Amino acid sequence: MENTEKEKHWEKVYQTKNFTEVGWYQKIPTLSLSFFEEMEIPKNAQVLDVGGGDSYLVDHLLELGYTDLHVLDISGKAIEKAQVRLGENASKVSWIQSDVLQFEPQVKFDVWHDRAAFHFILDQEEIEKYAQIAHKCLSENGLMFIGTFSDTGPTHCSGLPVTQYSIEKLTQVFSLYFQKINCFHTDHITPSGVKQHYTFCSFRKIGK
Repeated sequence: MENTEKEKHWEKVYQTKNFTEVGWYQKIPTLSLSFFEEMEIPKNAQVLDVGGGDSYLVDHLLELGYTDLHVLDISGKAIEKAQVRLGENASKVSWIQSDVLQFEPQVKFDVWHDRAAFHFILDQEEIEKYAQIAHKCLSENGLMFIGTFSDTGPTHCSGLPVTQYSIEKLTQVFSLYFQKINCFHTDHITPSGVKQHYTFCSFRKIGK
């Protein structure tokens, strides 16, 4: 799918659905917040939430006192909804409308967070490009936390096919650039009550 087509697709999703209606909705992103706690990520760390759009992660990180937050999403509408929800706090966040595969940051990040965005990339060359961009964007010893549909999870989401990942497959994708810290499987229950099986992994950047 071309970049313009992807943008149109996600703009339509966010124009026609409330965030509480989409399958990945979480009012409290417990696993992501646990990652920040367990890895003892400092409050002044530069954090990038990839595909964060209208996610509530940024709300909770602001409440916890994180001061250098960046949210990237291809959908301007998703970003707009999050900004409206946050009100005055929206000015404390750097908002980036971009396809992650076209992302050219001006700074290095300490944390790369991606819950349920990476698995929408299907092409092997683009999957490899994503890994390269993540490595390039992160500071030395930077951390990544990524969640995807597992190999027994859904094959489609929001009208699009996805790439499913076992722990082994997800680890292999990033093995050239990242060292695995921890991986696990978990179930997510959608707002409509559907159970979705996820693979989550945390990684540390290798090299500079």
